[in-house]
Amino acid sequence: QMQLVESGGGLVQAGGSLRLSCAASASGLTFSSYNMGWFRQAPGKEREFVAAISPTGVRTYNAESVKGRFTISRDNAKKTVYLQMNSLTSEDTAVYYCAARSGGPGVEYGYWGQGTQVTVSS
Repeated sequence: QMQLVESGGGLVQAGGSLRLSCAASASGLTFSSYNMGWFRQAPGKEREFVAAISPTGVRTYNAESVKGRFTISRDNAKKTVYLQMNSLTSEDTAVYYCAARSGGPGVEYGYWGQGTQVTVSS
């Protein structure tokens, strides 16, 4: 089993920055073997993909809406994945979730955190 705990959310003014963290505890699993992702869900909207990173951190993927503003990274020694968010707007207000999956493309994310709230005031 893998447990994921997000932190770093909060209230920030538009144009500001936040860094989210997601710490993993993986009993019997190897964190460095997992693809990690960040998703978000705004009130009244469906959950959407934000960013993902490969197990070694070499490859990253970002949603068009956050390209150039958000950066995903990971520290496998610390079993932690990060989401640096810059130039925040009110459109970024949402609950942010991290998730983990193993395997190749098409494998769904099987582990999810409880989420952390990000609120951007305009």
